[in-house]
Amino acid sequence: MTENTQQQNPAPTTELPTQYAPAEVEGALYERWVDRGYFTADANSEKEPYTIVIPPPNVTGALHLGHAFQVTLMDALTRRKRMQGYETLWLPGMDHAGIATQNKVEQQLAEEGKSRQDLGREAFTDRVWQWKDEYGGRILGQLRRLGAGLDWSRERFTMDEGLSKAVQTIFKNLYDDGLIYRAERIINWCPRCLTAISDIEVDYQDDDGELVSLKYGEGDETVVVATTRVETMLGDTAVAVHPDDERYAHLIGKRIKLPLTDRTIPVVADTHVDPEFGTGAVKVTPAHDPNDFAIGQRHGLESMTIMDERGVITVHGPFQGLDRFEARSAIVAALREQGRVVAEKRPYVHSVGHCSRCKTTVEPRLSLQWWVKVDTLAQAAGDAVRDGRVALHPKDMEKRYFDWVDNLNDWCISRQLWWGHRIPVWYGPNGEVVCVGPDDAVPGTEAEGWTQDEDVLDTWFSSGLWPFSTFGWPEKTPDLEKFYSTDVLLTGHDIIFFWVVRMMMFGLYAMEDQVPFKTVALTGLVRDEFGKKMSKSNPNAVDPIEWMDAYGSDAVRFTLATGANPGADVPIGEDWVKASRNFANKIWNATRFALMNGATVEGPLPAPEAMTATDRWILSRLNKTVAEVDAFYDDFQFAKLSDALYHFAWDEVFDWYVELSKTTFFEGGEQAKVSGRVLGEVLDVTLRLLHPIVPFVTETLWTTLTGGETLVIADWPKDSGFRDAAAESEIETLQQVITEVRRFRADQGLQPGQRVPARLDLDGTALAPHEAAIRQLLRLQPEGDAFSATATLPVAGAQVALDLSGTIDVAAERKRLAKDLAAAEKEKAQATGKLGNEGFLAKAPDAVVDKIRGRLAKADEDIARIQQQLERLPQG
Repeated sequence: MTENTQQQNPAPTTELPTQYAPAEVEGALYERWVDRGYFTADANSEKEPYTIVIPPPNVTGALHLGHAFQVTLMDALTRRKRMQGYETLWLPGMDHAGIATQNKVEQQLAEEGKSRQDLGREAFTDRVWQWKDEYGGRILGQLRRLGAGLDWSRERFTMDEGLSKAVQTIFKNLYDDGLIYRAERIINWCPRCLTAISDIEVDYQDDDGELVSLKYGEGDETVVVATTRVETMLGDTAVAVHPDDERYAHLIGKRIKLPLTDRTIPVVADTHVDPEFGTGAVKVTPAHDPNDFAIGQRHGLESMTIMDERGVITVHGPFQGLDRFEARSAIVAALREQGRVVAEKRPYVHSVGHCSRCKTTVEPRLSLQWWVKVDTLAQAAGDAVRDGRVALHPKDMEKRYFDWVDNLNDWCISRQLWWGHRIPVWYGPNGEVVCVGPDDAVPGTEAEGWTQDEDVLDTWFSSGLWPFSTFGWPEKTPDLEKFYSTDVLLTGHDIIFFWVVRMMMFGLYAMEDQVPFKTVALTGLVRDEFGKKMSKSNPNAVDPIEWMDAYGSDAVRFTLATGANPGADVPIGEDWVKASRNFANKIWNATRFALMNGATVEGPLPAPEAMTATDRWILSRLNKTVAEVDAFYDDFQFAKLSDALYHFAWDEVFDWYVELSKTTFFEGGEQAKVSGRVLGEVLDVTLRLLHPIVPFVTETLWTTLTGGETLVIADWPKDSGFRDAAAESEIETLQQVITEVRRFRADQGLQPGQRVPARLDLDGTALAPHEAAIRQLLRLQPEGDAFSATATLPVAGAQVALDLSGTIDVAAERKRLAKDLAAAEKEKAQATGKLGNEGFLAKAPDAVVDKIRGRLAKADEDIARIQQQLERLPQG
C-alpha cells in the first residue's frame, strides 16, 4: 500500500462474542490482509523504504520454534514500520537445500528400487523439480498460519530463473577477477552423501573412540606418535617435531621406517607442533587432515590418498577393500603383533564431526574442488562493521564476528551433487577451461569434446546473494533501486560465520561497496523451559502448529517475543503459552467490558480539566509507555517491550483503570462520557502498540472499537507529550491504600467478596474524590451506629478503620497465627544455630550456607509479619 489510508467500516460496534476463538478468526483474517494487498510494497512509492529479506528456509523444511521465533520478531519490526508510514517490504522465499532435497528424492527412488544413476542427470533433476512442486514449500503455508506479513507477490526461490542468472553472473565476475579457482585441498567429505560439505553442515559431538600410541622407526631412531584414526597411518608421509625440541634434534632430516609398509618417511621440523603435547611428535597425513596438509605444503611432502569416496581403503596390501572402521581394527591388530603399539586407551572421548544430514562420520579428504579466494572479500566484510556501516546487535557479538572474518580460510564452493546450480565452467578437448556467463554461448558441443563441470555450487553460495539477487540483480530494477540496502537482517547468532559473513562479502563485492544490510540483529536459540536444546531426537521437541491449534497464533507469538533478549537463548514451555493465551483473553474481555460501558473513539479527547485524576493518570502512563516501547523497538529489546506492554495493558489499563472507573461508568452522566472517551483512546492506542506482536486479536478488537478498516496500515501511536505528574502521584497513593488494605484483609482470612464496615479518614490527602472507588474495590460498607473499630491502618497519610467483629473467629485466628509464629521461631532457631557453628561453616559448601542464610532471612520476615497480624487482631 502506498498510503496509510483506511476504508472505514460502516460504524464502530459494541458487539463482541463472549469468548475469543482464535481458530474462527485467524485464517480468514490473514487471507483478507493478503487479498487487500496490505503487505505488497510499491517500488515507485515516494515513502522512505524499510526492507527485510527473510532468511530463506529450506524447501524441505517444516516450521519449528526457531523459525517461529525469528519470524515473529521480523513480523513485529515490519508491521510497526508499515504503521509508521514506511514503504515496507518483507520479502519471502526458500532455499533449494542441495543435499537435503537430493536426499529426499533419492529416498523416493530407493523405495521404487531405483537410483539417480538409473534416471540420469537431466531426468533426475526433473524429478527433483516435481518433488519441489508437490511437497516443497510446506513451511511457507505455515508462515501464513503464524501471521507473517510477507509480500507474497515477490516470493523467490534460490533456483528460480532470476536467481540462477545472478549466481552465474557473480561466479563469472569472481572467476574473471581471480577470486575463484580450482585446486586440491582438504575438505569435509561425507562418505554417505558422497559430497564435500561446508563447515556448518558438520555437527561435532563427543564420541567414544580410541587413542593408540605407535612406535615408528628402528633402534635409536624411533619416535612415538598417538592417533585416534590409526587407519590413516597408511598415508603418512612424515613425522613432525618442533625445531627447538632437543629430544628429536638428532632425527630432524633423517628418514625412519613406517610400520606395515616398505616405505621410509622423513622427520621434519615444524613450529606447528606443540612440544608440550603428548610425546611432542605427530604423524603427518597430508591427504587426510587439514593441519597435516598445511605441514605438507610447507615441506613439499607427498599427499597419499588411501581411501575412496566411500571410505574404503585403496592402498595395495592386506587392508585393501576394507571399510575405514574395519581397517582401523585390523591395522591396530597387525601393529600390536609387530610390537609397534606402545599404549591403547579405550574409550577415549573426543570430538568427532558428523554429517548434519545423515549423521555419518565426516572424513577429511584431499579433493579437487572449486574455491573462493576470500582475503580481500573478508577484509571488506570486516571493515564494513569496523567503520560503522553495518551495526551488529548486540554489540558484544562484534568480537566473535571479527575473530571469524579476520581469520577466514578460502571457501570450498563445489558440491558433488546433481541438484543445485551447476558450475558454469566448460572443459575443452585440448585442455581449454572456459567460464561461461549467463549471456555467453557455450564454447562447444559434447560431440566436439566439450563437457561441463559435473559439480554444483554450495547452497550457501546462492544464499549469499539473497539480499540483492532477490531484487533482480544483476539487472538494475526498480526494486533494487528502492529497497537495497536492506535495513535489518534478523537471524540466529549460530550462523553469523557461515551466512552473515558470506552475504557481507558478496554484497559489498557485487554492489560496489553498498552493504547488504544496515543492522544485523542476532538472536539466541529456542530451548525448552529447562534450558535444554530442542531437537527431533529429544522428547522436548515441539511442533508450534500444535500450540497454535490449541492456544492460537497470538499466544505463541507473544510467548516467543517475551523471551527475546538480544543474542540470548530463549526458553519456552507450554505453560508460558497458556499464560499468553490468558493475556489474549484478558484483552478480549476487558475490551468487551469497555464497549458495553461506553468506550468510544468518536470525537476529540476532552480537555484535561474535564477529566478525573484517574483519566489523566492513565493518559500520562499511556504516553510514557508509547515512548518506552519505541525505544525498546529501536534497540531490538523485544522481551522488554513485550513486558512493558503486558504490564501496562493488564495491570494499569485492564485492572487499575477499568476497576477505578467502574463507579464513574455506573453513575453515568457527563463524567462517564468523558471517561468513556478516555477509555476508548487508551484501548485504541494500546491495541495499536500490541498489534505487531499479537496481530489477530488486536485487529478483531480494534476494528470493532473504531470501525476502521484494519490495523495493518493504521498509524503507529506517537507520544503526544502529555504528562501529569500530580495525577500519577495521586493514583499511586490510591493504589498504595487499596493494596495495603487488601493485604490486611487477606492476612485476616477474609473472603475477597466479604463486606466489612469501615471508616475512611481521607482529610489532608488527595484521596477524598476516590472514596467511592475505594469502598467498591475493597468491599467496605459504610460505618453503622454500632461501628467499633477493631483495627486501624495508617496508609499514605490516610487512615482506614475496620470493624472486624463478627467477620472472623478472633480466638481461632489468634490460635492459628500463634502456631505459625512458633513454627517460624523454630526455623529461625535452627538456622541461627547452624550459622553460629564454626565447624559447620568450615565444612559446608558455600551454596548450602547461602541457602541457610536465606532460610533465616525468610524466618525473620515471617515472624515480623505474623506479629503484625497478631497486633492488628481485635482484643478479647
